[in-house]
Amino acid sequence: MKKKVLLITGSMNQTLQMQQIAEQLPEYDCWFSQLFTDNPLVNFLLERTPLFDATILGKKHRNTAESYLRSHHLKIDYRGLRNDYDLVIYCADMLIPKRMHKTKMVFVQEGMTDRVTWKSHLVKALGLPAWFTGDTSLNGSSNTCDIYCVASPGYKAHFTGNGIDPHKILVTGIPNYDNVRSSLANDFPHKDYVMVATSDIRETFRWENRKAFIKEAVRIAAGRRLLFKLHPNEKMERAVGEIKKYAPAGTLVYQRGNTLEMIANCIELITQYSTVVYAGIILKKKVHSYFDRDQLQRLKPWQNDGASAANIAQACRNYIERGTISKRDHSLQESPADTAVLDVLNER
Repeated sequence: MKKKVLLITGSMNQTLQMQQIAEQLPEYDCWFSQLFTDNPLVNFLLERTPLFDATILGKKHRNTAESYLRSHHLKIDYRGLRNDYDLVIYCADMLIPKRMHKTKMVFVQEGMTDRVTWKSHLVKALGLPAWFTGDTSLNGSSNTCDIYCVASPGYKAHFTGNGIDPHKILVTGIPNYDNVRSSLANDFPHKDYVMVATSDIRETFRWENRKAFIKEAVRIAAGRRLLFKLHPNEKMERAVGEIKKYAPAGTLVYQRGNTLEMIANCIELITQYSTVVYAGIILKKKVHSYFDRDQLQRLKPWQNDGASAANIAQACRNYIERGTISKRDHSLQESPADTAVLDVLNER
């Protein structure tokens, strides 16, 4: 019988990443589950209250992910109860049930993590679960998984600084952000605008002055046309209403669509806490972010022409079959270059 792999989904970006990894593991029996917990209190609140609706635990994200998986004829095992698994691939390590610790586990970075703040330090100092921060600042920092697949050498240093054993970390690149330049060839109908990519700050229980942010975007645009791409987790009616109120007539607003293609066609990019800022940097756009630009340059995802899913799958394959991280896997983290990727892929 085929060995079984459970891939944990979350946002659509995380779900698409897991699908791409599964496609590179055809010799295994791959199943999918939305991120879950066995904590009775959290599950009670999840079912009976809207407290977690804005998180990837919530019903909205689960329904969206499962609808997508079904449309692609992929197998779902919510909470991983139907099978015994040889490997679990996580998109978040902030909430891993104890029963899963007996299984081999791989973490795959999705994108940018939130800024580490006093809350992050306090949660770590008190030994509280990482999700007590209310953000993603400690995602990828539990040291619970056996392997951590990350976006770049800069993120290897970042996660090492957050407490991950550096010998567990592989610089594989991350799907969806490893071939940004391919978005330059697109048929998005607009060009030469100032683009604003918003974040779901308010929906994740943090404070934001959206009026001031929109007015700052208008100031930066200085008469040039604006295009807003809203975060999919936002309350759309509220966000659209604010843009209509504070931005000039003719401002474009998109709730859906290919964000990378929109960035490819813009002349300047304004973001808050969004991973898409890396696309602007890679495409050499002028960018604005709540993060330091020099830090973003150090952290930006490795561009390997779309090889990240294959790199991650190969690391998973080696770990399932051998129980170790291979020397070839480690070569990626020591010297991430296109030749190293090709060497690993050609080794199969």
